[in-house]
Amino acid sequence: MTSLLPSTQRALLRRLAVEQSENRVPSLIAGLVRDGETIWVDSRGKVGGRPSSTDTQYRIGSITKTFVAVLVMRLRDEGRLDLADRLDDYLPGTSIGNRSIGSLLSQSSGLTAEPAGQWWERTPGGDAAELLAGIDESALRPTPNHGFHYSNVGFGVLGELVSRLRGAPWHEVMQREILAPLGMKRTTLEPVAPHAEGLAVHPWADVVLSEPAEDAGAMAPAGQLWSTFDDMVTWVRFVGGDTGEVLHPDTVLEMRSPGSVDDGPEWRGGYGLGLQLMRYRGRRLAGHTGSMPGFVANLWSDPDDATGVIYMANTTSGMSGTFSTDLLDLLAQHEPRIPEAWEPSADVDMRLLELTGQWYWGPSPYVLRIRPDGLLDLAPSKGRGRASRFRANSDGTWTGLDGYYSGETLEVGRDAEGTPTHLNLNTFIFTRTPYASEAPVPGGVAGWRHGR
Repeated sequence: MTSLLPSTQRALLRRLAVEQSENRVPSLIAGLVRDGETIWVDSRGKVGGRPSSTDTQYRIGSITKTFVAVLVMRLRDEGRLDLADRLDDYLPGTSIGNRSIGSLLSQSSGLTAEPAGQWWERTPGGDAAELLAGIDESALRPTPNHGFHYSNVGFGVLGELVSRLRGAPWHEVMQREILAPLGMKRTTLEPVAPHAEGLAVHPWADVVLSEPAEDAGAMAPAGQLWSTFDDMVTWVRFVGGDTGEVLHPDTVLEMRSPGSVDDGPEWRGGYGLGLQLMRYRGRRLAGHTGSMPGFVANLWSDPDDATGVIYMANTTSGMSGTFSTDLLDLLAQHEPRIPEAWEPSADVDMRLLELTGQWYWGPSPYVLRIRPDGLLDLAPSKGRGRASRFRANSDGTWTGLDGYYSGETLEVGRDAEGTPTHLNLNTFIFTRTPYASEAPVPGGVAGWRHGR
């Protein structure tokens, strides 16, 4: 484990200790990951009379949903389904048959949050037939334009979808397709020792109550899994893009893209495809929170900074909502990243130099730069605006990778001598001078003049 400065470790330990003590959490383990390595982990409280370790299992609640989402995306990448497909195509007979698979993944289907019957998290669960039969017209909730509405039921349905298409229970598919390839040996459907006991803490007295740990049946894909800190380190790396052979990094990037927004008074969160999203002080975090009776957990990845935060606790409630982000703040405050020393690149394609520099979209100045990774970067000279990175194609064109021009084609226009004269970005013409008269600007250029 990469070590932090003693002062940093003390600051993190103090925040952990305050969280556990003030909120009366029976046991709490938390840690930080940077550049794929655990740089700090510590725990407070005890499990079975001993301090919690990185191999102690906790129930991770809705973090389970992220695994189910990966199984669905694997089916999509294999061509077995499309996110636009109707649920009726695979699970006919429910009142949400006209909803798309993608809407279930992005929590925008309008499906009720909880299944019919008793509180599913504290009672034995039924089978898939019972779950699907309970999804009638009363299970739909009015959401404007199919906006965000969190649904545990939706992921129970997605778990059954995986089971139908793979011909095996979803958790067996997960073991074969995700856990085994990633070496996550301590992530299981049922608890395996050593594991914490789920506890509720009395709000007005220092006594605890044992919470049940029932098999949720068909609702298990919404929140049943148990895991350890060590396994969650592997998973936070996965969410950040270190996917091994399980899923293409571009697919995980797609999962991290907003599909619906949790539009509160000051919205700062949303949902991708099976991943919760959070905007925090310039960071774009992806991951999930989790809770089941007796347990809470958080897992967040900051892919841009290659940083992650994880915590797991055995308490029904009481954790502060800022614990994860406080740990990220302390790391950034006490041990900010030091930029690598700049050196000239040995891999620049010198032929691209003629494309760099100032360009104009009409009167608006833009700059085209060569990035260290060989991509081109087109962005406004100052202020905010339409900016994108571009990757070269074999035919001499370039494809936008992000931003406004994601997926769009950039072509270089040249004169008879081969000198670049303009850029054609899906009909938008960029020229070396503002509205250059010799360039093929749609509508023509009458020339600059004095006055109004």
